[in-house]
Amino acid sequence: MEQNEVIRSLAALAHDLRLQVFRMLVVAGPAGMTPGAISEQLDVPGATLSFHLKELMNARLVTQERDGRHLIYRAAFDHMDAVLGFLTANCCQGQPCLETSATSCQC
Repeated sequence: MEQNEVIRSLAALAHDLRLQVFRMLVVAGPAGMTPGAISEQLDVPGATLSFHLKELMNARLVTQERDGRHLIYRAAFDHMDAVLGFLTANCCQGQPCLETSATSCQC
């Protein structure tokens, strides 16, 4: 993964609402969520949510799929894993890290 991609992803997540949306989609898993469900749970106007979903898509953190009349948004887990991998590459100067979770690196 290129450093510029990581910067774009982290910049997209550096906004409160986008971070909330992304975390909500991570929790939803492969089933994803419709914009209406996201908007309702976060009490955010549809136009505002649309803008932020577009930003998350441009950062490759979220995917969109049409299901009949509905759009389904999902967290892009492969991209999220690549960002985490970039951030933790060579963690602890190459020494094995404690295995407390799949996404953390503790020296």
